[in-house]
Amino acid sequence: MSRLGIFVDRKTLSNAEQLNALIRCRDVAEGMGHDVDFLFPVDIRRIPKMDGIFIRARTDPMNVTYVAARMAAFHHIPVIDDPQSIQICSDKINMYSHLIRNHVSLPKTVFLSKQDLTVERVTALFDELGSPLVIKEPSTSFSLRVEKVTDIAGFFKVARRFIHLSDWIVVQQYIESTYDWRVGVLNGKLLYACKYTIPSVTFKIQASVNGHIVYCGVESVPVDEVPPQVIRLGIEAADAIGTGLYGVDIKNTSGDAYVIEVNDNPSIESGEDDCYPRVFEQIVNRLIPA
Repeated sequence: MSRLGIFVDRKTLSNAEQLNALIRCRDVAEGMGHDVDFLFPVDIRRIPKMDGIFIRARTDPMNVTYVAARMAAFHHIPVIDDPQSIQICSDKINMYSHLIRNHVSLPKTVFLSKQDLTVERVTALFDELGSPLVIKEPSTSFSLRVEKVTDIAGFFKVARRFIHLSDWIVVQQYIESTYDWRVGVLNGKLLYACKYTIPSVTFKIQASVNGHIVYCGVESVPVDEVPPQVIRLGIEAADAIGTGLYGVDIKNTSGDAYVIEVNDNPSIESGEDDCYPRVFEQIVNRLIPA
């Protein structure tokens, strides 16, 4: 009998939605005839005894989750997320570079170093990309360190803060929308699709407003109601990163679709998969083929 290891941490289990999703995943895997173990960081030495590893904790090259992914890969154990995907998606410069090389549709995107932060260069950016602009610190996740600026003074205020954390920053054309598409892709195929409705008080799917965290609304959408160009673009973007599990955020306005980012370790606990009951079955089959 095959054994699936689900790698978690205490923060994962402290969230009721995430805990329920983990229980669903376990129940599906056991229903398929597999044994399932929840592995905490202290259990990392048990990874070589598993037949597949599903990481359900925050992934980052500086976190123990990356060590878990590397250990699984070293022992030739299928793992989601794989080390290369973690490396790429945890660094927006790396991630956008992969998308650009593969000609994936993006908002106009520019990388700036500290030496590029001059009034002349920033003025030219507003002329080229319009106003407002979106500035991102490359290691950000969960919409942290992503800011919208409308003038040169605001740009420098944000950019100087971010450049202390990274050698580069990302500057992008702002594309307005009331929701983002999230396209889940596994091994180059559609896994699920949903809408993230953006709160009216922000332009991000998650933000701190007056000291309170504001989250987006989530609506799972049947495949036949998703614009075909959104599905195609989501798969193209995922393929530019690898063959793992990805959540691709897309804005679709006036018939044009743009990838906002590609996430490894995408959320599957807030109803994203309500219209796709076989999501966990497909993930388990990917890790432990029948």
